[in-house]
Amino acid sequence: MKKVALITGITGQDGTYLAELLSDKGYSVIGVTRDVKAAGGKLSFLKFELTLVEWDFLSQDAIVEIVRQYRPSEVYNLAAFSTGSGMFDNPVEIAEVNGIAVTKLLEAIRTVDDKVRFCQASSREIFGEALTSPQSELTSAQPRSPYGAAKLYADSMIRIYRERYNVFACSAILFNHESPRRGEGFVTKKITHTAAKIKLGLTNELLLGNLDTARDWGFAGDTVNAMWLMLQHNQPDDYIVSTGKTHTVRQFCEYAFGYLGLNYQDYVREDVSSYRPSETAILVGDASKVKSRLNWSPKVNFNELVQMMVDADIQSLLEKNIR
Repeated sequence: MKKVALITGITGQDGTYLAELLSDKGYSVIGVTRDVKAAGGKLSFLKFELTLVEWDFLSQDAIVEIVRQYRPSEVYNLAAFSTGSGMFDNPVEIAEVNGIAVTKLLEAIRTVDDKVRFCQASSREIFGEALTSPQSELTSAQPRSPYGAAKLYADSMIRIYRERYNVFACSAILFNHESPRRGEGFVTKKITHTAAKIKLGLTNELLLGNLDTARDWGFAGDTVNAMWLMLQHNQPDDYIVSTGKTHTVRQFCEYAFGYLGLNYQDYVREDVSSYRPSETAILVGDASKVKSRLNWSPKVNFNELVQMMVDADIQSLLEKNIR
């Protein structure tokens, strides 16, 4: 009998990679979305059968009914407002989607079938003003945005449901992870997409904030594999998922442009008004727990990730121009 996995946030970068991974492993995949018609269009590139279900994250009854009807063995909650420029927009809605909706999912699992295994996509943003580096599962959480605060609330509820109700629930504390499917509101995609446009003669400048900002960048496909491994283990727990290595925005630019035979210094301009406040400690994850306990390690390195994104953007732009 096929395992059934339910994924919220199915149309996002992580949702598509996770859906592909689970389908390859023989799961029936149920994608939960606010708009089935729109989601179907976004996911048309996926080459396997996928069931899409509309949901209302504000309705506890609707969430319970979905869990009852499809009887998943695993639930992955990837639905959330994303990071980047939107971390302070609509703080009430961020609290509802990134925080309270997680409690509703946990309660639906407890009510319908407490044997369902649950994985929450948490975030390095829970650490906010980290005072120490690298950050581990034991690092003090001090979020500095509504986004980070909502994610921390969700993590807290996961621990409560795990300890009080014996629900198999895990938080995957994800550091930055990118891919060719990354949305254009993120600096990595902005860099690779603009570098590709410059190479093709479609633009001639890229305006960015602080080029010396450092991030722990991994590949989204590796990240979702770690989430799957969490639900195959015999005990639920919380895990940092990261590469443990940092690169600056400047290095990202240097490699993306250099891969195309360009010198980033000829095209990239710093916009002082876009600078984020300086960070107390470098945001880099200590993934030793997920590596030792789940035998996980990233397969795609930084250079391969940048190349993958640049190649995809070149291909996409060429196809658009041909049409």
